[in-house]
Amino acid sequence: MIRALKVLTAAVRRRPIVGAVMASVVMVASTVAANVMAMVLAADAGAVAQLEPVQTGFERPVYLTHAGAAVFVVEQRGVIRRLGERGAASVFLDIRDRVTSRGNEQGLLSAAFHPRYASNGAVFVNYTGDAGASIVSRFLKRSGGQADPESEQILLRVEQPYGNHNGGQLQFGPDGYLYIGMGDGGAGGDPLDAGQDNRSLLGALLRIDVDRGRPYAIPPDNPFAARPGAGRAEIWAYGLRNPWRFSFDALTGDLFIADVGQNRREEINWQPAGVEGGQNYGWRWYEGSRCFERSACRRPADRPTNLTRPIAEYAHTEGCSVTGGYMYRGQQYPSLAGRYFFGDYCSGTIWSLQRRGDEWLHRVELHSALSISSFGEDAKGNVYVLDLAGTVYRLVASKTH
Repeated sequence: MIRALKVLTAAVRRRPIVGAVMASVVMVASTVAANVMAMVLAADAGAVAQLEPVQTGFERPVYLTHAGAAVFVVEQRGVIRRLGERGAASVFLDIRDRVTSRGNEQGLLSAAFHPRYASNGAVFVNYTGDAGASIVSRFLKRSGGQADPESEQILLRVEQPYGNHNGGQLQFGPDGYLYIGMGDGGAGGDPLDAGQDNRSLLGALLRIDVDRGRPYAIPPDNPFAARPGAGRAEIWAYGLRNPWRFSFDALTGDLFIADVGQNRREEINWQPAGVEGGQNYGWRWYEGSRCFERSACRRPADRPTNLTRPIAEYAHTEGCSVTGGYMYRGQQYPSLAGRYFFGDYCSGTIWSLQRRGDEWLHRVELHSALSISSFGEDAKGNVYVLDLAGTVYRLVASKTH
């Protein structure tokens, strides 16, 4: 486990009010879909990546994923659309009739296609339902190629005490299990202490077996599976505030978790493939590497001894809400290979992390005026960036690489 902590210190330009003039942002014509205007993004000197627009016209896109060669975009209001080759995006699933999206962090938040989707047609979604509860459901594809809204099977319902910090990410791991990101329940400062309470499913990364059990089974190697009373059996890791986005390295299976901070720090956590679960990422004792629970600083003897520290963090002078991304494993741009890309929703900055021995080297790749709601990945390992305003971009190599 890497213990060296690399702090991101590059200065970041704050995201301006939409429509304001920004020196590093130029408006140019784009021929994606309809002739829309797209942001040209300013890269730092030596940066390896830049963005190219793919498709626009989405309504608050919050996630992008794939099933085979097909690429899908999740809209917060409750719609999943399939990207078209010639600009049209067809509706794959519409569940607006059961999705609550009144809060800024509520809605249809992600989707994950079963590893055997081609044969079983199962797609899993995470959305905010009635009374603000987090719902994890399975839908089945019908003969026309769309998902059937009437085929819903609810696997998990988690009551949310507040309207924020819902987490929302779903992702199948290389082990075939479904991982579910759950925030600490909201408000501010984790008033329920959910991050350190293993009797609760809040503030944790969950891991379930959707191919067994009714409606699911517990993987036998989950950390609390064989320890009745020690914690909920679904928990894989805990000590999280709001893991809005996490991902697996398609080559190594390593797990990257971006945890949104409170007032001071944003962090990236890392679990190497093959390491057992049970990691405690520190919240609310710590926010990044800084004490949040004051007693942790006043009385060192009270601090948990089993904490897993972040591999990277940055202060709120550089952004305010981390958006986790993906390790680039595509073949088209060798200069991007082996770099984990992530960004900040508020500042629009995109960074990369690259492992060198026992350290993670960081670089500011570019500054933008985007509200970066999510990253995504396709079957070829290409990495995408979503702007909440409605456009999907693809990461490409800069012209100098």
